[in-house]
Amino acid sequence: MNYEATLEFAHKMDREDALSRFRDEYHIPKVNGQPSIYFCGNSLGLQPKRTQEYLEHEMKQWREMGVEGHFEGDTPWYESHARSKPALSKILGAKEHEIVAMNNLTTNLHLMMVSFYKPEGKRTKIIMEGGAFPSDMYAVESQVKFHGLNPENHVIEVSPREGEYLIRHEDIIEQIEKHGDEIAMVLFPGIQYYTGQVFDMKSITEAGHKAGAKVGFDLAHAAGNIIMKLHDWDVDCATWCSYKYMNSGPGNVSGLYVHERYADDNELPRFAGWWGHDQDERFQMLKGFKPMHGADGWQLANQNVLALAAHQAALSLFEEAGIKNLREKSVKLTGYLEFMLNGLNDSVDEPIVEIITSSKPEERGCQLSLFVHKGGKELFKKLQEGGLIADWREPNVIRLAPTPMYNSFEDVYRLVTLMEKVFKQF
Repeated sequence: MNYEATLEFAHKMDREDALSRFRDEYHIPKVNGQPSIYFCGNSLGLQPKRTQEYLEHEMKQWREMGVEGHFEGDTPWYESHARSKPALSKILGAKEHEIVAMNNLTTNLHLMMVSFYKPEGKRTKIIMEGGAFPSDMYAVESQVKFHGLNPENHVIEVSPREGEYLIRHEDIIEQIEKHGDEIAMVLFPGIQYYTGQVFDMKSITEAGHKAGAKVGFDLAHAAGNIIMKLHDWDVDCATWCSYKYMNSGPGNVSGLYVHERYADDNELPRFAGWWGHDQDERFQMLKGFKPMHGADGWQLANQNVLALAAHQAALSLFEEAGIKNLREKSVKLTGYLEFMLNGLNDSVDEPIVEIITSSKPEERGCQLSLFVHKGGKELFKKLQEGGLIADWREPNVIRLAPTPMYNSFEDVYRLVTLMEKVFKQF
């Protein structure tokens, strides 16, 4: 696409954007009394205006019905976990019985590994990324120790090569093939949080299965961001969070995916909870756990109804916009940010920031990570004072997420104009 570094071009792109109306569905935070340049959807998505309405609906039901709200009214709480399934199945590329919204991400990571990390004999190791987000890092360490093993000997990390920022796909496959008969599980993110790199989940799954291992993914930065086909890719299990690109609220509900081949596998080890028990018998309070069909059988306790209401408000916007349409806009929007940043670097003798995210659209979502060569955190603070809300990661990276649901091409133009002004101070 031929981009232009002008405000007129940005306005033209926004006028032609079929999704531009969704910006008005969100509350845009202000800085110094003006709408911020909010590029932090990869950390916390913005609040949909309709969230309050959805929450008030459940508050009214609680207020007027009390405990009867579990089974009465137009949104009985007994079925609240099921309402998100149609939207989530499209976002994740899964069948409805393969997914359920529940818990938080770290809890679901542990539940996932209880069922799918089963070290036996020589096959005891987990392959994961080097420099993983602590959610994954600590969960894996503790799970390995839970089985009486030493993480230093039983966790294989794949890292970028020296002098590089991204993990080469061939290095991942090479490690899976090299340690094939030692691997119990392959656990990777869908998107690397620091660099924004998209991993080839389909071929990683194929390689892991060929080696005889189970394959799972942490989709915290992928869910609501890129197109996924978890069922078709034959992924064993996955989890995600809903407060980043899915805009469901701070710390809100996670979700779990389990491939349908395990839907009625009652012999698969799991940490059971009463809400995962066959709901037709749930209130008989019988001994002997009998899991529900599919992912629902991994539920632990009755769900947080208010959290799910906020989640449903956000998902209703995804149903209207469509994940494919959002991804198409994302490619254009992120491409425009890349074009503008490259132009900014071309105008100076020595670039102040370096894009460390892949230049290939298929290898990134709506995030560009910038390595700051001059100014460091002081430069970032100046950008914040000028209206930017984004994410700083030590030691020297600014993560920018032009999110297609509510960000505009004008936002990109405003950001780079601000950066040009701030860079002159360093």
